Amino acid sequence: MPKLKLIVEVVVSQWFAENTFVARLLGRTDCVVVDPGFDAEEIIGHLRQAGLTPAAILNTHGHADHIAGNAALKQQYPDCPLVIGLREAAKLTDPMQNLSGAYGIGLTSPPADRYVQAGDTVEAAGMTLEVLETPGHSSGHVVYLWKGDTPWVLFGGDMLFQGSVGRADFPDSNPTQLVHSIRNQLYTLPDDTLVMPGHGDSTTIGNEKRYNPFVRSIGEPGL
Repeated sequence: MPKLKLIVEVVVSQWFAENTFVARLLGRTDCVVVDPGFDAEEIIGHLRQAGLTPAAILNTHGHADHIAGNAALKQQYPDCPLVIGLREAAKLTDPMQNLSGAYGIGLTSPPADRYVQAGDTVEAAGMTLEVLETPGHSSGHVVYLWKGDTPWVLFGGDMLFQGSVGRADFPDSNPTQLVHSIRNQLYTLPDDTLVMPGHGDSTTIGNEKRYNPFVRSIGEPGL
């Protein structure tokens, strides 16, 4: 059986420099959209220009910069299911919990069509994405892992960045959980796993285990 080739493209929203990922398998015209940010028109324009139709909208967590485009995408593609971690559900409709209220924006999202937990899988656009629960940056943060080929690809939200980690000073953040999630959920993945983070450039698990100044390998000092 031929291996499946995953193509991942990014649209960077100007506010907060947040990464929205559009992932599809080579030869297909359906895709998944991960964490649609504030530049919803640019995301929709990218989909149209590429001739793609989203089969799922995936949120890693409910902070405003990662859900800002949900409403526009659901309006444009009403049959496309919106997916988020179960413990992040309230953030979609509560501006104070999704942090937009603190900026005077009052942003809300449509409710999700599906809520996921650890061990669940999302089947969309020919892909099987495994759900890992990674609390720390937010209490219900999840990541989505694609194992369809080598290297694996992790849509990691705001947990692990190139040379950095997600903030842990929000009302429902927990720095101890953040370190635990990175070491016990992410650093146990193969070293060549590609990490597609919510901000900044992509990286690999192995690179961060060796060089990340905040969280090194298991047994080394952390935050």
